[in-house]
Amino acid sequence: MKYIISGKNIDVTNGLRSAVYEKIGKLEKFFTDETEVHVTLSVQKDRQKIEVTIPVKGNIIRAEQTSADMYVSIDLVEEVIERQLKKYKNKLTLHKQQAAINFNSAFIEEEDDDDETINIIRSKHFAMKPMDAEEACVQMELLGHAFYVFRNADTDEVNVVYKRKGNTYGLIEPEF
Repeated sequence: MKYIISGKNIDVTNGLRSAVYEKIGKLEKFFTDETEVHVTLSVQKDRQKIEVTIPVKGNIIRAEQTSADMYVSIDLVEEVIERQLKKYKNKLTLHKQQAAINFNSAFIEEEDDDDETINIIRSKHFAMKPMDAEEACVQMELLGHAFYVFRNADTDEVNVVYKRKGNTYGLIEPEF
């Protein structure tokens, strides 16, 4: 794997760099040698944060962890990425997707012990009246949800608004 390590408000020391190589390096068995791993270390007051982004064909595997100690954050983020990879592997093997080219063939062909299947326990059907993004945000707040699906009155397409950290909002507009 190719590592791209950067720091925000922190000098990336040799100790931190070697901790990243050691912990994130455990994931090398899952990927090919050409796979890039973007690691960003940052510090804000008492929070030590690590963000790991691994672009794979058509998707992004991403995790972030925050703690009082950067080395603890590095340990935690590796576990999260590994869990995501196992779920993603199940998706790849079920759908035989071409994104598998970024992964080591031994990882894809390996049998899984945990048989994690997606189990949809509830579904909803509802009419979507056309509205603008601001009205959708108001509806989302009234319902107390973290996201809201609506039909955009301007484009007549299905959009999603979602709540972000810091009480801000995001809008997802699909491209077809």
